Amino acid sequence: MQTKLGPVSWHDLTHRLRKLGWEGPYPGKKHPYMFKNGVFLLIHNPHQGDDIGVDLIKKILKRSGISREEWLKADQM
Repeated sequence: MQTKLGPVSWHDLTHRLRKLGWEGPYPGKKHPYMFKNGVFLLIHNPHQGDDIGVDLIKKILKRSGISREEWLKADQM
């Protein structure tokens, strides 16, 4: 199993979050969002099809309460 976080596409990010129980993404005013148990999580769109970098993934994981291990396992689900 992979142990390091790496960049992911926007589609992969939202797909993994759905596997972990998040609903969405839904359109927001400036950014789409996902939610789970009353917690709203803004999902930033990368510019010109770029992948979402590791720093932003770490921030998303922290805000969503997802551990690194859960995130990496979701890739295997």
